[in-house]
Amino acid sequence: MAEVALNVSIGAEIHDGFKTVNQWCANNVSWLDDVQAFYRERSAIEKEYSQKLSALAKKYFEKKSKRSSELSVGNTPTVTPGSLESASMTTWSLQLTTLEKRAEEHDQFASSLLTSLAEPLRSLAMRSEDVRKQHADYAAKLEKERDSSYADLKKTKGKYDSICQEVENRRKKAEGSFDKTKAQTHYQQQLAEMRNAKNTYLISINVTNKQKERYYNEYIPEVLDSLQALSESRTSSLNAIWLEACKVETQTLNNNTQLISHLASEIPRNNPVLDSMMFARHNAPPQWVDPGDFVFEPSPVWLDDNSMAIDAASKTFLMNILTKSKSSLTEFKRESEMSRKEVDGADRVRQAIRDGRDQRDEVEAIRAQFRHREVLHEAERKKTTAEMEVFTITAVVGDISRGAQSHTFHNQTFKIPTNCDLCGDRIWGLSAKGLSCELCGFTCHNKCELKVAADCPGELGKEDRKKIKAERQAAAAARLEAPPVEEVRAVNGSTGGTGLATHPGLQRSDTLGSMNTLSSGYAASAQRSVSGATARSTGGEDSSAAPPPAPGGRRKIAAPPPSQYASPAAIPDAEEPLQHGKMLYAYTATGEGEISIAEGQDFTLAEPDDGSGWIKIKPSTFGTPSGLVPASYAELGAPPQTSLRALPARERPISTASTSTTSLTGSDGGVLPKTKKQGPAVAPRRGAKKVKHVEALYAYSAAGPGETDMEAGEKMVLVQPDQGDGWCEVESSSGRGVVPAGWVKEL
Repeated sequence: MAEVALNVSIGAEIHDGFKTVNQWCANNVSWLDDVQAFYRERSAIEKEYSQKLSALAKKYFEKKSKRSSELSVGNTPTVTPGSLESASMTTWSLQLTTLEKRAEEHDQFASSLLTSLAEPLRSLAMRSEDVRKQHADYAAKLEKERDSSYADLKKTKGKYDSICQEVENRRKKAEGSFDKTKAQTHYQQQLAEMRNAKNTYLISINVTNKQKERYYNEYIPEVLDSLQALSESRTSSLNAIWLEACKVETQTLNNNTQLISHLASEIPRNNPVLDSMMFARHNAPPQWVDPGDFVFEPSPVWLDDNSMAIDAASKTFLMNILTKSKSSLTEFKRESEMSRKEVDGADRVRQAIRDGRDQRDEVEAIRAQFRHREVLHEAERKKTTAEMEVFTITAVVGDISRGAQSHTFHNQTFKIPTNCDLCGDRIWGLSAKGLSCELCGFTCHNKCELKVAADCPGELGKEDRKKIKAERQAAAAARLEAPPVEEVRAVNGSTGGTGLATHPGLQRSDTLGSMNTLSSGYAASAQRSVSGATARSTGGEDSSAAPPPAPGGRRKIAAPPPSQYASPAAIPDAEEPLQHGKMLYAYTATGEGEISIAEGQDFTLAEPDDGSGWIKIKPSTFGTPSGLVPASYAELGAPPQTSLRALPARERPISTASTSTTSLTGSDGGVLPKTKKQGPAVAPRRGAKKVKHVEALYAYSAAGPGETDMEAGEKMVLVQPDQGDGWCEVESSSGRGVVPAGWVKEL
């Protein structure tokens, strides 16, 4: 064989051909078992004289003939010109030919074959197969990461589509809603969510495209090159074992010295690169083209272009992403550089082994090299993601993170009811459910972190924190109740009334006109079932369209105790002012003593809830008698202010406080915005209430509005159990209020 200067990279030649290359390597590694079996069988046959050796040589000539093609050019070559026998196969043929000429050598050579050839071959096959499986596992991981990136992009697209659909629903609801101000506010909030989802989708597209590009041009080619190195190392090791066989034969078969010397001179010329080159040339695709890039796909219900949203709220969202990516990019680059140096060092070690300047095991060197490449891949992947996020954002809005004073957020567990300083909703949970700024005390939900503007005033004192906390809460409440930006006369073909105009984006002019057929409108005859009866909504408004109660948190107050419970404090004078209320839902009487009443009807409270879940009311309509309705169907006004006079102290009886949570005030004492809710499907049964008691496990002191004190071991009435927020409402010796649910046990 003539010496040829060759340099080939299977990764650069075949690209996304891991399965083919892996199968080729597996074939060659499994072929080592054939060679090992050959020497073991030869050892036995050597003792059975030359006829057995001749039969063995013939047998392996046949095996070699059957596998020569798959071992040389793989199972499915794309090109098949010229010879399909690799340099290793040619050398193997010479080995078998020499064996046939040495059929008379058998006894002493048999023991040497086992110790010097068979065992090293078995070890080489096991180690080579182990490293090949690591490559296969890593390639599967890369493919899973790629598919995961595609799936994440698809999920992001789906989320964007669903939010766009919600925007459309909000727009339609705003057009037909009775409460224009509130509908407009919800619509604007949903628009902001849509723009953020769109920006996230655009960022994900760029990240996925970049990861895809690196997968096909860097990650997989590197794995293929590593498999090539493994195959070449296997060939080199096999050459060394064959040389050892030649040495043993030379010592034991002096009469065949000339034949063995010829064989020994041919084996080193089996350049490991020759097999790789032949395989690459026969399996390279005719013309490789990278898969196409992903592009922005507009939602079918909210048609839009691929420009990023850059309004104030969106810029805040983008700035927070940019700040996080920029802060982590330096660390990712450092990790990538360190990993790159490790890979370069491993490459130099393997080359030194190949050149004979290092006596270490090349298979172990390839294992270490591959391990370093895995670490490098992880660092490069994170760096690429951060770089593309920074590039995508700065290309549109510039480096908006300069001069920003970001909050120093850390996970926080709130032991007392706490509101988000951004959205104003309650932060629920006793296990790190929110975030808090270490410097200024800004509190928010985890989901609100990326929406918080970078305007941290720095470290504040206790008084300053209280002051700025109040300002933030007021601002959050103002955002929730803010009216539309512009008030114009609404078009109303039937009444010609005046209303609030929609936001400029409400009409969604960039949406296909044909999609207006999706509008369902609001039926004035919509019905809902209550306590087995059906009641029509009044005022032309679809009561079923009212949103359910907001899940942001339970708002409670400690109601004033009834006069019969008052201890040496005070009770109202004889002339008590009346308490008024309004029906949240329509109710149809189904039993004795009940009355039917329409939704929105005003009334005067005749008898409060005695714990049964019912109240007695006197409707404001002239001539309508008093009667009972479910307490949960009504909304009572604030308790009337009365002058108080002292009474003798008396023992406080067991409370039968109502379990109804309907109230006009929150835990902070402020008036809540009125919210329409779906009426309960079944009214409470009168007389069916069962009083439950709990025992305090620990002493607790009220730390906020609506809470109450309790002593360890104190037995109390359970007014309302834990609703999932970690608090329950009780009647203790200190009054009625909420306490931590985990601090009491039910009796």
